[in-house]
Amino acid sequence: MKSLVWEAPRSMVLRETPMPVIQPDEVLIRVVYGGICGSELSGYLGHNSLRVPPLVMGHEFSGEIAEIGEQAALSHPALTVGTAVTVNPLFCTDNSIWDQRGLNQLCPNRRLIGAHRPGAYAEFVAVPAQTVTRLPAGMSLRTGSLTEPTACGVRIGELAGEVAGQSCLIIGAGPIGLLALQALKLRGAREVFIADLDNERLAMGAALGGTALPPRTLDVVQTVKEATGGGVAVAVDAVGAAVTRRQCISATQPTGTVIFSGLHEEVSEVPAADIIRREIVVKGSFAYTPANFAEAVAILERGEMGLDPWIVEASLGEGGDWFDRLIDAPGDVSKVLLRP
Repeated sequence: MKSLVWEAPRSMVLRETPMPVIQPDEVLIRVVYGGICGSELSGYLGHNSLRVPPLVMGHEFSGEIAEIGEQAALSHPALTVGTAVTVNPLFCTDNSIWDQRGLNQLCPNRRLIGAHRPGAYAEFVAVPAQTVTRLPAGMSLRTGSLTEPTACGVRIGELAGEVAGQSCLIIGAGPIGLLALQALKLRGAREVFIADLDNERLAMGAALGGTALPPRTLDVVQTVKEATGGGVAVAVDAVGAAVTRRQCISATQPTGTVIFSGLHEEVSEVPAADIIRREIVVKGSFAYTPANFAEAVAILERGEMGLDPWIVEASLGEGGDWFDRLIDAPGDVSKVLLRP
């Protein structure tokens, strides 16, 4: 089969690779759409220790079941050949306390399809049956492929708590920032400010109902404070740089909540004294729970969140070029979906 193989920093090559051989508890999926994620862009540059070349990445995807292992067929009778599905790529390998609490993404022994094992930038991918979700009748595979990033937005919304009637701020108008914006609006936020250095991405945020703030021409923190009379109730950093983390803290009102979801920098200084003196609550948001993933499917089915009309479909062979463009100059592209 054809696979897009990451072989070294900034090097992805379309190769012929062996077909996956499934285990008894696994399912073979014929991939139809595989999305490019920001964490994979970091991996592509060699900045992510989780991903080691040579590797077939791809953890946001949808497709059709091509084969089912004997054990999987018995334990998951709803999964049949030809069924349209998406996959939760994060799964536990043991029955840990985090698994029991429904926080699989925090399990120390979690595994990620497309990192710890081959992913969906290929014609076929083998996955544990426990990770597979049937798509609702009538949902397109294109929409279904957005479940994983949508679940990230849902998780941010959940951690934000009660935002009805409140003002919020998101820094970073990439896919997760755009989805987080929609999640906060769904939860009743009165106004969601969104900031990004890329004007085309800012325009996407505005089109989705956000109040666009261009950092090159105004002071984001000062503007937010003046507009809200002291700061937002919730600020989300969807970039992960020292400056954006500090901006989120500074733009939040006393007792407000700051959510860090961007992972661009592993370590950065934050104004600890300011957090203490204004009793700011700082939370991390990593991926999503199984419940968030299920909610994302339902939200997409209802058409309440999405990334259209800025989605681009491209062939698997064009994947390397799109990785370069998304790193260097993404422009008005919310998501690239690769098609084998």
